[in-house]
Amino acid sequence: MNITVPKGFKIGHYNDDHTGVTVVLCEKGCVCGADVRGGAPGTRETDLLRSEKSAQEVHAVVLTGGSAFGLESTCGVMEYLKEKGVGVKVGGKRVPIVCGAVIFDLIYDDYYWPDKAAGRKACENASDKDITFGQVGVGKGATVGKFRGMKYATKSGVGAASVKVAGITVTAVVAVNALGDVIDTDTRKIVAGCKGKSGQFVGAEERILNGEYLKLLTGNTTIGCIMTDAKLDKVAANKVAGVAHNGLARTIYPVHTDFDGDTLFVMATGKKSVLNPVLVEIAAVKAVERAVLNAVDGSAEYEINCAEEDDGE
Repeated sequence: MNITVPKGFKIGHYNDDHTGVTVVLCEKGCVCGADVRGGAPGTRETDLLRSEKSAQEVHAVVLTGGSAFGLESTCGVMEYLKEKGVGVKVGGKRVPIVCGAVIFDLIYDDYYWPDKAAGRKACENASDKDITFGQVGVGKGATVGKFRGMKYATKSGVGAASVKVAGITVTAVVAVNALGDVIDTDTRKIVAGCKGKSGQFVGAEERILNGEYLKLLTGNTTIGCIMTDAKLDKVAANKVAGVAHNGLARTIYPVHTDFDGDTLFVMATGKKSVLNPVLVEIAAVKAVERAVLNAVDGSAEYEINCAEEDDGE
């Protein structure tokens, strides 16, 4: 796929036939922020990312299926990093800082979730090139539009997109498991969502506003991680994470509902100076928008290069 993984990061997937986990590694550590929205989040270590907290270094972000059970996979990531000597020095110990979030993909008759072994295998599979997206890793069990039941839902996945501007790279990895429909930002048409008996999309917002299907709004959630080589402090990283949710709002209708736990992380290595964090914010919105569309249409590839242009004067 035509994306760029900023230097210092690796992405790894692992999945079985039902669910999976995707890990973003930064073994040398990086600044990280997060923004959690919706009424039903499942997360790990998001409080320490708040700007006033003392933690300044994160080593991995885990995006996992399995609902709250899937947070077990983060422990496998911790063990993998500990064995490599990665982590914050605390006395004579190294403590890897691993954050994470879950989607609800408990859609089968039995329970399936990524365990510690799955988290470790995702780390072992991690790379900075030739990475596959779609129905892999955390995207394995992802669906969109489950509110009439699985029979009428659309299969989704995990998508990615890069934006390059002013010498920096902003790359988003997003797992789309939304309650709402996914809307193509160019055509304004539904490209993933709940379908009717005829196979046509029924339109989630309209149906909900009409009072339909309110008893069937099952577990959902869209989660993602934005990587950049831009220099950001924790305040800026958290602000970028918040603004980046606009990328979800552009493409998912409705979004951030009481039945979603939408969460975005921002990891920044600080290798390249940026004149203004607003540049990163805007790039992050675009990367998230395109990653959502890529998650439901794996044939689309999104890498955007924003070159400086003459204003014509």
